[in-house]
Amino acid sequence: MSLIPTPTLGDVLGEHRRGRPRQDAAVDGAVRLGYPDLDARVNRLAGALAASGVACGERVLWLGQNSFRVLELLLACGRLGAVLCPANWRQSADELGFVLADLEPKVVVWEESDAVAEACEASSVKAAWVRSGVEYEEFLAAHPDVEPSVVVDAESPVLALYTAAFDGRPHAALLSHRALIAHAQTLLHVREMRDGFTFLACGPLFHVGTTMFVLATFLLGGKNVFTPAYEPHEVCRLIEAESCTQAFLFGPMIDGLVAANAEGEYNLSSLRFVAHSPAWDAMITVDDSPWCASKMGGYGQTEVGGMLTFLGLAPGGAGPAGRTGTLAAVRLLDAAGAEVPPGEVGEICARGWTVFSGYHNRPELNAAKFRGGWHHTGDLGRREPDGTLTFIGPKLRMVKSANENIYPAEVERALKTHPSIADAAVIGVPDPDFGQAVKAVVVLKPDSSVGEEEVVAHVRGEIASYKKPKHVVFAAEIPKKGYTPDYDALDATYGGGGYPGG
Repeated sequence: MSLIPTPTLGDVLGEHRRGRPRQDAAVDGAVRLGYPDLDARVNRLAGALAASGVACGERVLWLGQNSFRVLELLLACGRLGAVLCPANWRQSADELGFVLADLEPKVVVWEESDAVAEACEASSVKAAWVRSGVEYEEFLAAHPDVEPSVVVDAESPVLALYTAAFDGRPHAALLSHRALIAHAQTLLHVREMRDGFTFLACGPLFHVGTTMFVLATFLLGGKNVFTPAYEPHEVCRLIEAESCTQAFLFGPMIDGLVAANAEGEYNLSSLRFVAHSPAWDAMITVDDSPWCASKMGGYGQTEVGGMLTFLGLAPGGAGPAGRTGTLAAVRLLDAAGAEVPPGEVGEICARGWTVFSGYHNRPELNAAKFRGGWHHTGDLGRREPDGTLTFIGPKLRMVKSANENIYPAEVERALKTHPSIADAAVIGVPDPDFGQAVKAVVVLKPDSSVGEEEVVAHVRGEIASYKKPKHVVFAAEIPKKGYTPDYDALDATYGGGGYPGG
C-alpha cells in the first residue's frame, strides 16, 4: 500500500498556484483570476464554509447560472472533503424543493429567481443561504488565505450532479476527486489539449458535458471563461476577446453563432472545433485532433464523469460509439451477469477510475447498479467484430420469446429507420407458443401509408429475424413519460404482459 496519497483537486490547484503564477485561471465578466488568486479565494471560501458547518461528507448547493464561483466552490468543497451540487437553475420550484430536501445542504449559494425564492420559502431544510454577489464576497473575505488542514481522500465524492430520473425523480450521482481527474486526463489525451488551452463554458454547469471540459482545462492549467448562459453575440465576443480554443457547442448553437457573425464582426479563428458547415468552417480553425477529426463524442453518461467511449479512439470503426477510454473497462452483460459475445446486445457495464461513487442516499439503487462489481448503466449496446461499441438505447424492459431475449430499444431503433415511421414503441404480449411475442405500436408521418407486412419486413432487414414484431398496430401518438415511452400505458392499452420475472 502506497504511503503517498492520490492527488485531489485541491492538490492540483496548489501546484498550479506555485507552477503557473502568471496564468489566468478563470475569467467571468470583469473578474479575472490567476491561479494564485483562485487558490487564495478557495482557501478563504473553505474557511467560510467550514465556519458554516460544512465538513467531510456535507453538501453545498449552487442555485444559479454559470459563474466562476461554481469552480471555486467545487475546489473549496474539495479541500474540506465536502460535495458541491450545481443544480439545474431552470427547474420549477417543486423540483428545486425536491433537490433541497433530498440533498440537505449545509450551505446554499443562490442567485435571485422566482423559483428559487418559492423553493426557499417552502423548504424546511436548515441551511445557511448566501446570495451570490456582494454577500458572497463578504462571506468569503471574512476568512484568511490559509489552506485547511483536512486530510482528504481522493476516493471521496466532491461533485454531485442530478440525473437518472428513470422513476420520476432524479438522483444525485456522486463523483470523486479521482474519477474527475481520471476523466479529465483521458479527455486531455483524446482532445490533444496543450498549454494555453482556453475553454468557454457557455453550456450549463449542471450538465456533465460542460463540467468535464472545465475540469480538463483546470487540470491542464488552462483558462476557463464563464458566461451566464449561451447568447450568440456574447459567445462570439468572448471567443475573440479571450482567444478561446473550445466552447460547449452543438449544432443549433453553432448555427446561432454563424448567424450572429454573418458580417464577420468577430474573429473566431482561435476556436479549434469540428467541421459543421462551409460558413462555420470558414470562421474557425477546423480541428484535426481525435476528438474533432470526424464527429465529436462517443457514449457517455453523468455516472462515468462524462464519456465512457470515444469516437476519436476508433477512426473508421464499425461501432458509432467508438472505443473505451484508457482508464475504464466496459463489458456487455446479459440479465444473469454473463458477458455476451460480439454481435449480441447486452447492458453496457463499466468499472474503472472514472466511474462514480454511487447515488446520494440511494443504498438500494446503488446495490442494484453495482451488482457483480460493475456499474450497470441501464443502457444497451453491442460489441462489433472490430471491438468498437454500438449504443442501442436505454434498457427499459425485456421481451422473452421462447429462449430469446429481445430488447425493445433495439427493435424501436430498427422501426424508426423506416422513412414513413415518425415514432414507435415496442411491448411484449403473451403468446401461447413462445411465452411472449413482440408487438410494435407505430406512428406514421403525415400523409404516409404503410402496411403491417411492410413494417415487419423492414425490421427483419435491419435486425435478427426473431426480433421482428409479430403484431403491428398503428396509433396517433406514443404516450410518454418525459422523453421515453410510457410502457405501462402501452401495456394497458395494447395488451402487454408476460414479462420475465413478472
